[in-house]
Amino acid sequence: MTAEGVGDGLLVVDKPAGWTSHDVVARARRLCGTRRVGHAGTLDPMATGVLVLGVNRGTKLLTFLVGHDKGYAATVRLGLSTLTDDAEGETTGGADAGDLDDAQVREAVAGLTGAVQQVPSAVSAVKVDGRRSYARVRSGEEVELAARPVTVHRFEVLRRRDEVLEDGRRVVDLDVEVDVSSGTYVRALARDLGAALGVGGHLTALRRTRVGGYTLDRAVTLDQLDPDTGDGPSAHLLDLAAAARAALDVRQLDEAEARALGYGQRVPSAVPGRTSPVAAVGPDGTLVAVLDESGPTARAHVVLAPAGQK
Repeated sequence: MTAEGVGDGLLVVDKPAGWTSHDVVARARRLCGTRRVGHAGTLDPMATGVLVLGVNRGTKLLTFLVGHDKGYAATVRLGLSTLTDDAEGETTGGADAGDLDDAQVREAVAGLTGAVQQVPSAVSAVKVDGRRSYARVRSGEEVELAARPVTVHRFEVLRRRDEVLEDGRRVVDLDVEVDVSSGTYVRALARDLGAALGVGGHLTALRRTRVGGYTLDRAVTLDQLDPDTGDGPSAHLLDLAAAARAALDVRQLDEAEARALGYGQRVPSAVPGRTSPVAAVGPDGTLVAVLDESGPTARAHVVLAPAGQK
């Protein structure tokens, strides 16, 4: 069943395991009764957690969310490397991890915290000569990607479990939480942690807990968005103003400023030199525009409430 009259805004979805981000978008389009649905950054099929969807005019906000920091809960297995740096790939190497002590692990984790140069996983969506890296790997090509700067704000080991596999190999599973800049691959963190310890490593579980200000506690399941099993998408849609307030700096407009921006005119910047996008909210609580205040006058990245439009 599809919902009638779903408005403009964002849906924060708890993506189920086994679904691609495109699968979730396709399902949301059917439930919302509109083709105008997009997402603010993909999750791997094995991953679960926060996937931010824009609906109708909410899609115009997505470009301002893609670069936000993200939080994850994950499990890293030390002692085995895989082709894909996660549990879905074939084993490519590894060494007995049973003798690793906690001090060694802490030192290696510290070395991967802060500003680091990270080589993305070969099966990432990074493009190489116009083709996705993962497509090249799956067609049998060897891919070497360049390192890129990322920031790991927090890399915390919550618990350790020592396991013995059926073949007798000893591995160590670490439950971790990380807060990272946009573009950081948690699979690559698992790989690099295993490499730093000399035993190999890969990711066995991944759950995204946060995208900017959108957290898991406000995420809803696809069943909740389905009118047949839940209360439908309209009940969970964050309107444009609420969605912007959760993620962006906010500027309160007066009537004259709101009118000027609605007509495509510029207004003086409230904080000249501010580099982050600014949500400009009218006196009635409507999100009028997202502004660039880097100069003395503010220009609209996008106008959400054009003058004369109800």
